[in-house]
Amino acid sequence: RPRSHTVTTTSSSFTANLSASSSTLAYDREFLRTLPGLLMVTEIVLGLLVWTLIAGTEYFLYPAFGWVMFVAVFYWVLTIFFLIIYMTMTYTRIPQVPWTTVGLCFNGSAFILYLIAAIVDASSVTKELDSHNYNSWAASSFFAFVVTSCYAGNTYFSFISWRSRTLQ
Repeated sequence: RPRSHTVTTTSSSFTANLSASSSTLAYDREFLRTLPGLLMVTEIVLGLLVWTLIAGTEYFLYPAFGWVMFVAVFYWVLTIFFLIIYMTMTYTRIPQVPWTTVGLCFNGSAFILYLIAAIVDASSVTKELDSHNYNSWAASSFFAFVVTSCYAGNTYFSFISWRSRTLQ
């Protein structure tokens, strides 16, 4: 017996709404003039310096430097991600996300893990270990502590922002 073939099509307005809403992307140039914005740029520049100073050596022979590399690269990438979110004001388009809490958790974890990584980095640098890489490792240790202090500052600003949101 012959079958009847019925094709039902539906259309969605999702793609039309998506293309209309994403065409106007905001850009907050003033964010880079704030102290949290300047700290974020400093974290990116000096964080890049931390992991490139280590990456240019035979760090893979020493597990401690592998940990420092992981922390430095991981938070470098995430900091770039958050800078883009703040510069493009994406946080205003996704109000379901508690951005003050996310920022506090991100900066707080970055501060704690970077502090541990900086201490590990500094305690692993010895001339006896590998004198060829000594200067790079010593410089990466110094910059890791500077980046740690930047994340501490941003943690403070995130806490102030989070607290003002939770008190309302």
